[in-house]
Amino acid sequence: MSILAKIAEIENEMARTQKNKATAHHLGLLKARLAKLRRELITPKGGSGGGTGEGFDVAKTGDARVGFVGFPSVGKSTLLSNLAGVYSEVAAYEFTTLTTVPGVIRYKGAKIQLLDLPGIIEGAKDGKGRGRQVIAVARTCNLILIVLDVLKPLVHKKLIEHELEGFGIRLNKQPPNIGFKKKDKGGINFTTTCPQTELDSETVKSILAEYKIHNADITLRADCTADDLIDVVEGNRVYIPCIYVLNKIDQISIEELDVIYKVPHCVPISAHHRWNFDDLLEKMWDYLKLVRIYTKPKGQLPDYTSPVVLPDGRTSVEDFCLKIHKNLIKELKYALVWGASVKHNPQKVGKDHVMEDEDVIQLVKK
Repeated sequence: MSILAKIAEIENEMARTQKNKATAHHLGLLKARLAKLRRELITPKGGSGGGTGEGFDVAKTGDARVGFVGFPSVGKSTLLSNLAGVYSEVAAYEFTTLTTVPGVIRYKGAKIQLLDLPGIIEGAKDGKGRGRQVIAVARTCNLILIVLDVLKPLVHKKLIEHELEGFGIRLNKQPPNIGFKKKDKGGINFTTTCPQTELDSETVKSILAEYKIHNADITLRADCTADDLIDVVEGNRVYIPCIYVLNKIDQISIEELDVIYKVPHCVPISAHHRWNFDDLLEKMWDYLKLVRIYTKPKGQLPDYTSPVVLPDGRTSVEDFCLKIHKNLIKELKYALVWGASVKHNPQKVGKDHVMEDEDVIQLVKK
């Protein structure tokens, strides 16, 4: 029986099974089996996968990467060319690939790479065509824009989410608050720090047994589901922020637009008329959580034209030095910092000091 047939069989059984306390154990097992089969689809055994895909290795450039996902003819290409046309300093097609259309925009001093990802939908989850390569690129994005036709958004939204979830991409979610540590002996040590509605020690043990794990420490620090536990055990999930871009708003009424504006993580636009691009870019900036650091050479004014852009969570002085050159940290004596992250301006700091957006830094070498 092929992997796809096995997946279909398990999905049918899950659909037939009623959800209640008595079946939670059985459903947990089925979900674990399903996750394992999906992983085999994406990373086939024996290295005879779909190959790397000619022309598909899109070089990562800039400070962040944003992927456009959507069905054909929802306006992804129009959105990409209009955004890159309006906000890029040059027509920055830095690489030519057969299938992924790239563009680069500059926004608030940061260089953001835009990728129009094709064919992620048509059977990609089942490993058809170039599905695997497309997903490999999608998993490297810092932000995913799901582009939808405003006249039929909800059906498509669910289909695309299902497709991406099947590939281990979790949209607008945080990693589950579960402690998981394998060990050599001692059995399964299961502890919870709050009441659980879905997982009990039997269900946890059976899911781990499916992965041939019989010795581990598991700590649930929130009310977790079987899916959460499977995500942690699989260990290959990526958590990516996502914005739903509802295109073609020129075809709906003001009243409908007011309703759409209340949907979370959503920006209505018209790619053709270039409506509401500012709102979209502002939301992209918020979701990317980039931090701009300005440099100040000794005895000169700070350079506010080209900041060094760092990702959120990696904004220490050491991260700043490594972004410029890996040898710089060895020569660093201390740094002078002006801005929101220090108590007085300037403040003398070491390599572990964490900086905030729009701080100014001057490095002092040994």
